[in-house]
Amino acid sequence: MLLIYTEEGGWSALSDDDRGRMMKDYGDFTDELRSAGAMVAGDALQPTTNATTVRVRDDEQVVTDGPFAETKEQLGGYYLIEADSLDEATHWASKIPGARYGSVEVRPVMQIPAEARQ
Repeated sequence: MLLIYTEEGGWSALSDDDRGRMMKDYGDFTDELRSAGAMVAGDALQPTTNATTVRVRDDEQVVTDGPFAETKEQLGGYYLIEADSLDEATHWASKIPGARYGSVEVRPVMQIPAEARQ
């Protein structure tokens, strides 16, 4: 999984032309992933102001508005890809437009054996 972290305020600081170029770059990148057969899923996330955090403590559900932690960069979106190696995954991560302004975390998805899911 390629997790895209950027500063949420950075988007509004861009000019209309820069935002347009960024959206085109994301569209081109997504098309490239699809053409290569590496695309599984991906989406942008709404800002953390629309987030809700759920915790359970002592069997009690606690729901709060906003993110769990204050950080400089926020999770803004993701791509779930098929990659044969870490090198291939980091290659794709380096092509994500948001990597030029923030960071992309490459994290393998845990494979759960079928017998453990029963």
